Amino acid sequence: MADTASRLGGAIRGRTAVVAAGSTRQGTIPGITADELAVEGLRVTLAESGIDKSAIDGLITCKSYGGFGIDTEIGRLAGLNPAYSATLDYGTCNFSLHLACAVIDAGLAGVVAIVYGTNQRSAGNTFGHPLGRQDEASVYGFLNVAGPAAMAFRRHRMLYGTTEADLAEISVSQRKYATDNPLAIFREPMTVDDYLAAPYLVAPLRRADLCMISDGAACLIVASADRAAELTAKPVHVMGIAQQTGLRDRQNADQWLRPWIRSVAERVYPAAGIGRDGVDALYIQDPTSIWVLQMLEYYGFVEPGGVGEAFRTGAVGHGGKLPLNTNGGQLSEAYMWGFLHLVEAVRQLRGEAGDRQVAGLTTAQYCSTFGFMKAASTILSTEVR
Repeated sequence: MADTASRLGGAIRGRTAVVAAGSTRQGTIPGITADELAVEGLRVTLAESGIDKSAIDGLITCKSYGGFGIDTEIGRLAGLNPAYSATLDYGTCNFSLHLACAVIDAGLAGVVAIVYGTNQRSAGNTFGHPLGRQDEASVYGFLNVAGPAAMAFRRHRMLYGTTEADLAEISVSQRKYATDNPLAIFREPMTVDDYLAAPYLVAPLRRADLCMISDGAACLIVASADRAAELTAKPVHVMGIAQQTGLRDRQNADQWLRPWIRSVAERVYPAAGIGRDGVDALYIQDPTSIWVLQMLEYYGFVEPGGVGEAFRTGAVGHGGKLPLNTNGGQLSEAYMWGFLHLVEAVRQLRGEAGDRQVAGLTTAQYCSTFGFMKAASTILSTEVR
């Protein structure tokens, strides 16, 4: 590894690797708390990987609806006394993974479990609150992620002429993957015509443009390079990471389209030492289909306004040159705050994705956002280059 490369911000270059990834069943799981689900996610992941719990010396949890998911409680329930533990107040897994990389690089722990569990469907969370800070629009019902996403698509349509049929391609492609995913909640086939025939939920968005609320858990175990070699024969190496905040919120230019996401794209490829053309599969956290549209453009995989054509010509999506959200994403598989995207990326890179396995994958990229406040990306590879 060249010295200049190792000093580049976010250049992990195989110093850490994901050694295990697992998940519980998804959907409606009544009678079990969010914390118990998180612990079950950890248990399933350890059992499937053959890694003993005693190997875990780091724990990073993600807070879930209802105030659950705190590391001090998850650690107690799981029977862990890790050298390092922490809780993030927000998810999408990229942020947890990046913290794990930093913890391992600093020598605070060598094997870190990243855990998220939620029972928000059974608990009746409707997300009937503003996305981010309350403002004057909240008084008129501008709530949930659906309102801002609908406004974002209206603005995108005005700027680039993107049609609802173009937007449909995203949900339809992901549904095709989900039909081969036994974990997915929505598996029934859907065409563009089916999409367009559905009523608006928040115009111009339909039900298929928005993720469902679900119960379940997911877990990843991240280790230093030397510990990874001891724990698995199939490590998935972290090559590069990058983040960008938009903490100025509505003071930022173009609130709906979030152009500051582009800063992540400008840094993650140099950090990983892998160009955009080297990405074999792409994962984009998708509470709404609009988020997929935006990140395809900001990361340079699609020209602005060209998303529909990219799917129709096979440049992106199911059966195309660049597979996208091969698990069905949040739009068809399950919610899980984006954690399942990273679980799926690891399964695909390890050749463990069953009927939906895409042949020949060595490198995958995961892109995510936390509302209008943060964005992050990770590039993973089966090879350290």
